[in-house]
Amino acid sequence: MPHYNVLFLCTGNSARSILAEAILNHKGAPTFTAFSAGSHPSGTVRPEALRQIASAGLSTAGLRSKSWDEFAQPGAPHLDFVFTVCDNAAKEVCPIWPGQPITAHWGVPDPAAVRGTPQQIDRAYAQAFATLDRRITLLLSLPLASLDSLAIKQHLNSIGQQ
Repeated sequence: MPHYNVLFLCTGNSARSILAEAILNHKGAPTFTAFSAGSHPSGTVRPEALRQIASAGLSTAGLRSKSWDEFAQPGAPHLDFVFTVCDNAAKEVCPIWPGQPITAHWGVPDPAAVRGTPQQIDRAYAQAFATLDRRITLLLSLPLASLDSLAIKQHLNSIGQQ
């Protein structure tokens, strides 16, 4: 079976991209290995994101906020897919990954931007998790080995609309 490396990018790499990394590493193993990074990493993972991951029964081991520059260094994993998960409506700066990976935008509203009661904040994280979980499930259902890169990109962009 082929193996795919996936990078989830977001501005701060503290919530959405971390959620996606944890979900894909759980659901996609051993065919997929997920990583996450940020264009301007915060340096810390949001505790709410870690709580959401743990409450879903997924591992939080090794999750950290890091720069996307780590993945442009010699010796970095070869990337097959790069997904930006930042929400354009929030006017965030979304990094663009140069090179060969198939890229798609899977915008998700930023739960870290939600202000309100603890329940409202938890609900925002749960919604972001559910959206990413659904999209990753759809990614995992694609017959990647039998599709050309243009067809894969079209499928991935349509998943980002869901």
